Amino acid sequence: MELELTRVDYTVVGVTNSNCLVLMPGNLPKEQCKVAIVDEDGVLQVFSIKKDEIVLHFKTLPGPPISSLKYVNGSGLNQGKIFVASKNEVRGYSQRGKLFLTFDSGLTEPISTMFVMDNDLFLCGKHIYTHYRDCREVGSYLCGDKIVDVVAFYSTKSRRLMSIIACEGRMCRILEHARVTCSLEVDTSPTILHLHEDDDSRSVLFGTIDGRVGILNVGNLQAFKGWLISNENNSSSINCMDSYDLNGSDTNQLIIGRQDGMIEVYQLSLNLNVEVIQKIFSFDCNERVTALKCGVIGEQGFNEILVTSYTGRVFGLTTQPISTHIDNSEGKYVFSTNSSEKIHKLRVDIEDLKTKILKEREKYQTSTQSFYNELSAIPLLTVNERFILDRESATYTLSIGIPTPIDFILIQCDAKIELMDEQKNSAVVSYTDSKQGNQTLVTYRCQMNVNNLELKVRTTEGERGTLAVYVTPMIQPKCSRKLTYDIRPLSLHYKLNKCDSNRSYNILNIKGSFSLAEIHTWIAQTVPQVPEKPDLGEVTVLSFESCLLGTILECTYQQGKAEFRSDNISTLTTLKNSITKEATKKKIKLEIDMSVNDESVKQVLLLVDKIITNCLQKSKELRLLNALNEIDVTAEESVKYLSDEYKELLAREENIRKTMIGQDGNIEILLDVIMNIYKDYKQIKGGYSKQKAAILKDALKDYSYEKVVSLFDHEPLNKL
Repeated sequence: MELELTRVDYTVVGVTNSNCLVLMPGNLPKEQCKVAIVDEDGVLQVFSIKKDEIVLHFKTLPGPPISSLKYVNGSGLNQGKIFVASKNEVRGYSQRGKLFLTFDSGLTEPISTMFVMDNDLFLCGKHIYTHYRDCREVGSYLCGDKIVDVVAFYSTKSRRLMSIIACEGRMCRILEHARVTCSLEVDTSPTILHLHEDDDSRSVLFGTIDGRVGILNVGNLQAFKGWLISNENNSSSINCMDSYDLNGSDTNQLIIGRQDGMIEVYQLSLNLNVEVIQKIFSFDCNERVTALKCGVIGEQGFNEILVTSYTGRVFGLTTQPISTHIDNSEGKYVFSTNSSEKIHKLRVDIEDLKTKILKEREKYQTSTQSFYNELSAIPLLTVNERFILDRESATYTLSIGIPTPIDFILIQCDAKIELMDEQKNSAVVSYTDSKQGNQTLVTYRCQMNVNNLELKVRTTEGERGTLAVYVTPMIQPKCSRKLTYDIRPLSLHYKLNKCDSNRSYNILNIKGSFSLAEIHTWIAQTVPQVPEKPDLGEVTVLSFESCLLGTILECTYQQGKAEFRSDNISTLTTLKNSITKEATKKKIKLEIDMSVNDESVKQVLLLVDKIITNCLQKSKELRLLNALNEIDVTAEESVKYLSDEYKELLAREENIRKTMIGQDGNIEILLDVIMNIYKDYKQIKGGYSKQKAAILKDALKDYSYEKVVSLFDHEPLNKL
């Protein structure tokens, strides 16, 4: 079952972010909806579409950026109400634009997300969740993780008011009366929460930063139920979701919008014991999707997906067939009288705008040649950026989007990194020889009308550095925006909520006259995804896992004392060197003691061997596939003469090629890991020499596990 939708462009507003769009339904089921949109200029505007023209109902003056927009349906004679959140304030408007509420929340943090239901208002800042009823605070919760979204609903069984907050630290927390009743751990960081209602049933869905959609079972088990949409195609993160019956099947579909501009529609069936999901539509708008809502908008009787992009474009994907305007005899588009008048009016407006632009350019050129001390002021370039760890490929995804077309992007780093090819990236790349401490200096020159650019960055653990990105838009006068990202020594580690204790660990103990805040800061400068503040208790415990090897790092620390456990000795060595360097800057004396568990070295070498063996096998299969394609044996007549092994290999071709994307150079990185383990182990045990290291390096050119083990000390690793 496929869905056919046609794009219709409506208008352009200012730069938009998430939670910027709502629809206000009419009194009748198929009546056209009103549209409310907010932007970063602080403007709220409400309009509707009548005869393909925008009818503006009201528009507010510019002000502070609006972070969230919500709409509450009215009942009976009461009309629905619009609520906007800006800084620490919540304002309420009627559908006619009358301001009826100005509420100062008193929060110490700016409001990042909000949810409104009847008389209940839920506001979330970066770490603070607060529940208000009739503008009176009834409870609050301080979260250690960063809060990204909040929803609330009444339980179908107990009729109790429940709220869910999605946290950046891979947690979804269920609250009642501002108290956490259940914490649900998920595999990756959530980006948005959505209440999917269908046939009197309610499901809580969440989108993730790596492009997946999960479902939470909050009714019975209060646990993570499973994934509805996986990340098999390495999809971009999910920015928005909505549920609506677009095709008249009496079942709500799930519509999602992604960071890379993909809009997808899925047919769901969640009432069965086994969830059934099928993609029925996809559309690439080539811009970052910030929000989408479904309803009857452009033409009465036709459902539509209304979409806003980061650059402010507002367009719809309508079910109205375009074939009604096609002349089948000649295959041409037939313009109506109204359409012809609109085209003529648009042409006149374009000529007027061109004249105004020429006048403003002449005025600017004249002002630059004046004798007065005047300066050209350039507004701050708004950049929507993300630098996140992709655990599947052990790389970082750098995503940059600006409202105007990008001219070029300059990337500079003083640490060793590798910039990898991205399929969606069509920019021209220029590499420059490293000078003056620059390990990497690369320029990406973009094609015309490119507002969004995604890159893959591979880092090397053990090095600290700063990644500087200079974004230059295609505007005059020339300007650039500098973005900086820290490359931490243990950059390929991510935070765990639970740690595996059934392992052999090496232990690093550090004592000294440092405070809790100091040791917490030193750890945060070494490992990513560390919370901004330590736990309120006496002892803080943090756990991390390497996405490259799967090794564990456990940190237990308090004032004046810290213990670190890891099955990878190189991880502890890197952590020790980083903390020692920071303590030396502050002239703090440390007592350091490290104990090595030989069994842990065995475990890590076996882990590395398993990964290298898998990489070598995949590389061999890829070479065989390329050879089979070269001799053209993929035709049906030739396949039947192949052996079963080659037939099975051709059947898995698509999966093999997907898994090998971005895996170039992994074997070299893993061989460097073995070298680092050997160096750190020998330096602690004694007996390290450059001659022995050179012998191991030569042996790794023709890798075998037995050969590597034999070059380690006979005591006690001869039993490996």
